Amino acid sequence: MSWKYLLSPPEMNAVERELLIDAFDSNWIAPAGPDLEAFEHELASWTGAAAAVGLSSGTAALHLALQAAGVQPGDDVIMPSLTFAASAFAATYLGARPCFVDVDATWQLDAELLAAELAARAATTTLPAAVIAVDLYGAVADLVAIADICRHYGVVLIEDSAEAIGASLDGTSAGRFGWIGVFSFNGNKIVTTGGGGAVISDDVDVVERCRHLATQARVPAPHYEHAEIGYNYRLGNLNAAIGRGQLRTLAARIAGRRWVRATYERLLTPLGGITFQTVPSGCEPNHWLTTICVDADSFGNSPTAILAALNQARIEARPGFKPMHLQPVFANAPMISNGNSDRLFERCISLPSASTLTDDDIGSICDVIARSRQ
Repeated sequence: MSWKYLLSPPEMNAVERELLIDAFDSNWIAPAGPDLEAFEHELASWTGAAAAVGLSSGTAALHLALQAAGVQPGDDVIMPSLTFAASAFAATYLGARPCFVDVDATWQLDAELLAAELAARAATTTLPAAVIAVDLYGAVADLVAIADICRHYGVVLIEDSAEAIGASLDGTSAGRFGWIGVFSFNGNKIVTTGGGGAVISDDVDVVERCRHLATQARVPAPHYEHAEIGYNYRLGNLNAAIGRGQLRTLAARIAGRRWVRATYERLLTPLGGITFQTVPSGCEPNHWLTTICVDADSFGNSPTAILAALNQARIEARPGFKPMHLQPVFANAPMISNGNSDRLFERCISLPSASTLTDDDIGSICDVIARSRQ
């Protein structure tokens, strides 16, 4: 199908093009080079972290973050159920068991449920090896509280900010609240390198540990020498050049996507039965994806019917994430539920969110939604 409006297309400008051509002309066509080093430095500077390492994907970043945290086969890793599968997959790569906790009213990991779960585990000496908090749809979770809870129990916190680069909470960048922060630069993210990811941390040693593992764990020697298993996880220099341009233009895209969400709110809220993700107190989201929650009775039609109408009009929209505890591959994983993840899966729709959308574009999308109930 040829889409009239895409969900979250890459947004490239002359800045990215110039940097990419310069990198190409330099002949650094490898997972090494001056643009990769510069991108890592600029990413660290943007977020305020001490160091960053560019990687081949957000999933690779999660994998290395968990390994650097010392996660071992048989360990438990706690995370929200309402997330993309990479959060859970990365734990399984190390032989660990994903354990799921439900979300709060902002659709983020429920700090109260997490505190109760860690207290119960502490009483039975079954604390997890790590907690992954996910910044869903570009907003930041209640990470001041979550970080305090994890510190109290001595559990490593990893912040999965794959969707939230450029967002902040109380003035602190997404990715900075855990011991390690993780980003994704997939093609549909607000910052893309055409596929890629990164680890950031204020602990320079842990970043260097991830860098070492990502470069096949090669030790200094005139020949190829390996004392442990490594991975081919480094970001390419050409990809990094695009990322440098994306960082320079990020503020404008965030402003554009903020306007997109506000326009959807203005046009859809009067229809009734449609609500939006609550912005947590003190949070400045990057508004990666504007996602609505539809009450079928109040609106007059189901989310499934709305999706069908949008797709028929060549408007790319998708359901909210299917919770991990409902995925067949994790059917036997533990789940601490308050019902929110299940309810949101039944009701949520992510709408086209590019900062390049016009008022007329959004009006056309909202007209399809309005007409779907007639």
